[in-house]
Amino acid sequence: MIMSRIEARRDEAIEAIAATGSLTDRLLAGLPPEAVLTDPDVTAAYAHDMASFCPAGAPAVVVLPRTVEQVQHVMRTATALRVPVVPQGARSGLSGAANASDGCVVLSLTKMDRILEISPVDRVAVVEPGVINADLSRAVEEHGLYYPPDPSSWEMCTIGGNIGTGSGGLCCVKYGVTAEYVLGLDVVLADGRLLSTGRRTAKGVAGYDLTRLFVGSEGSLGIVVRAVLGLKPKPPQQLVLAAEFPSAASACDAVCRIMAGGHLPSLLELMDRTTVKAVNELAHMGLPETTEALLLAAFDTPDPAADLAALGALCEAAGATEVVPAEDAAESELLLKARRLSLTALEAVKGTTMIDDVCVPRSRLGAMLEGIDRIAAKYDLTIGVCAHAGDGNTHPTVCFDAQDEDESRRARESFDEIMALGLELGGTITGEHGVGVLKKDWLAREIGPVGVEMQRSVKQVFDPLGILNPGKLF
Repeated sequence: MIMSRIEARRDEAIEAIAATGSLTDRLLAGLPPEAVLTDPDVTAAYAHDMASFCPAGAPAVVVLPRTVEQVQHVMRTATALRVPVVPQGARSGLSGAANASDGCVVLSLTKMDRILEISPVDRVAVVEPGVINADLSRAVEEHGLYYPPDPSSWEMCTIGGNIGTGSGGLCCVKYGVTAEYVLGLDVVLADGRLLSTGRRTAKGVAGYDLTRLFVGSEGSLGIVVRAVLGLKPKPPQQLVLAAEFPSAASACDAVCRIMAGGHLPSLLELMDRTTVKAVNELAHMGLPETTEALLLAAFDTPDPAADLAALGALCEAAGATEVVPAEDAAESELLLKARRLSLTALEAVKGTTMIDDVCVPRSRLGAMLEGIDRIAAKYDLTIGVCAHAGDGNTHPTVCFDAQDEDESRRARESFDEIMALGLELGGTITGEHGVGVLKKDWLAREIGPVGVEMQRSVKQVFDPLGILNPGKLF
């Protein structure tokens, strides 16, 4: 009996090796050798994104295509062999959406990194999915244009990844999220067919909005290989104001006053005391650690100083102890750098973080922050909060030692309580990071059984074999 089990396992291993060889050979039939990676030490580097507590498998092969035709070849091969495909960008995601599954093809799109067109007349850019967000922003700026979505990871994250997760950024309070700038897409479907959606015109309402369907789908419906992105005229240089508050509640009150007053800042960000302290320890920026909450606001209007003065008055009325407008662009950029360093700084506190992404109505932002404080105390954990306050989009970041089993357990439990709190306050489980593996159970709770059934039905239409990024979302 023992020998038969050993022989069975050996046969299974031989079959697995044979299947991998067949897959690799068929991929190489339509791809250059340098585009197909099979060394396990190399492919292991592509196994996961930046999320904690998300399982990842071992890919059979990593493919780095450079053309649409090569992506089509990968999908036709995967369909023929019934092999799962996990699309990836820069792997800067925070939900496990890019994590590999065992035996899959990891389809890394980072080599498809060309900006194909920038049209000042049509105010569009046509790009491949591997274009870095910051590179696109700089390129369109040379034409007097502006691509607003700017995730904190904009120096490394790709447009394809931004589209896949429906990402946001610091400027969403005025300019909106990625979905509002995706006008059209070219998508390679699971069976290798090429689908074009949307438009490049200023208007267009022909048929169902399939473009929006793909935005935020995390590679589960198709592979984005080209995107038509809307642009805006480059705004004036923004100026930033920093306001210190004696409590998170008073800072959130200021946010409510600002939004209710009809103001439209280009940025309205909040950092709690834990985050401010972490940034100072990491970068020695001299931020005021006596504050309980630091609010950063900006205007990119023709007269930003006047707008900041009006906003500063509202902050003082809400209880701000100090209101300091930046004197110039350099000082403004320094303050924004502090905000962009928040997540990196919090990671340095204990070595590992779980970064939440709960969005609540602006009117409930204060209740959300108070609840997070209670959860941190309950589980005896350091939880820092930075937030796109103007959107109600909070990023509670649980800091813990991954080598400490008990602390890891408490971190996971606190994360779940924060998610539950967000839903209780009328919010959503993610404003811009996506669902991936990390929030699958919570997605089901938010949208309900009928919602899950409908979304699975959509998935079945586009991916009947279930080979596109399996195990994510549902």
